[in-house]
Amino acid sequence: MSIPLMIGLISMLLILIVGYNIIIQYRQRLESAKHQELAKFIAIIDATEDLIGNAHHLPYSKELLVCLNQRILHALESMSEADPSDRNLPARIKNVAEQINQLQQNYSNSDVAAFKVPSTDKQAIGMLQLVKRLKTVIKSEHSKGRFATQAFVAENARLEGIQLRINIENVIKRANDARMKRQLGTAKQLLKKGIDVLASKNDNYANQTREKLQKMLGEIDSSQNQNHEQERQQIIEKEQDDLDVLFQPKRKW
Repeated sequence: MSIPLMIGLISMLLILIVGYNIIIQYRQRLESAKHQELAKFIAIIDATEDLIGNAHHLPYSKELLVCLNQRILHALESMSEADPSDRNLPARIKNVAEQINQLQQNYSNSDVAAFKVPSTDKQAIGMLQLVKRLKTVIKSEHSKGRFATQAFVAENARLEGIQLRINIENVIKRANDARMKRQLGTAKQLLKKGIDVLASKNDNYANQTREKLQKMLGEIDSSQNQNHEQERQQIIEKEQDDLDVLFQPKRKW
């Protein structure tokens, strides 16, 4: 075999090896990108299902539940496009679509869970974190055109109202705890903070609660004034006793 022929065959073999490696690497990149994309959608689904699972902690409106379920549906449909070979996805997509239709047709205001006042600071923090996550989700869905502007504005305002209520109810609880411990200065600071927060609000809850906080603050001021008057009377009586002792007639021995 001539040397030029051998060189040509070796060159062709090297080209085939390099080409094969390029194809393998390209397929690996595609597979890696697909897995990353699927992992992103799975994370969205898990996080959204967790939000739905916390519906007993806060009042969830129909619009909010539909938005969350549509977010799951979109993620499942995107997974199906990325991985058509997954035979479980069509059934899951169908189930979520049916659930959305059920919510839209049958969910009413009477189904909304009542607001539960947080009993501890830890519970209040957990509820506030949940509201923050919900607000982030609806903002994201609105920016992607999957949540109508009017519905987004109304739901965002509703969640802000819940956030305010959690904070104010926690302030009331902490103020009452401080009063029980006779930490009246701390109680007054908390109540004044709550009143300041509600000053710019003009709805039924804000107006009623502001009056309640002002009444509580007035009760503390009245209690403190009574205590000061009692202390003043005690000082006067003590000074009078001292004067009586000083100027009482001297006894003759």
